[in-house]
Amino acid sequence: MFNSLPAAWLAAPLAALAVGTAAQPAPDPAGAPPSAPLPAPLPYASAFEGYQPFTDEKPIPWREANETVYRRGGWRAYAKEASEPKAPEGEPKDPHAGMGHAMPMPTNKERP
Repeated sequence: MFNSLPAAWLAAPLAALAVGTAAQPAPDPAGAPPSAPLPAPLPYASAFEGYQPFTDEKPIPWREANETVYRRGGWRAYAKEASEPKAPEGEPKDPHAGMGHAMPMPTNKERP
C-alpha cells in the first residue's frame, strides 16, 4: 500500500502538466495577417486630476459660532432650509450647495 504512494505523487503533477499543455491554442502561422484590426488605445485620465490637498481652516471661537446660529434663527432655520424643495433641473445649480454654510465673523452691528 505505501509502496505505490511515491508513484502517485509523481503521476498527479505529470498528468496535470499534460492536460495544461494540450489546452493551449496553436500559434498563428508566420506572416499571416491579423484577422481584426487592433483596438484604439484607451484614453488615460489620472485619478488625481483636480486633486486639492486638505488645508486647515482657522476655526472661529465657539461662542461666536453659537451667537451667529442664534441670530440666524437657531436650528429651526437650518431645518427649514433643509426641508425646502430643491431647484428644478433646468435652472443653474449653486456649485457650493451642500457644502455647509458660510459663517462670516459678526460685526458690532449684529450683536444684540
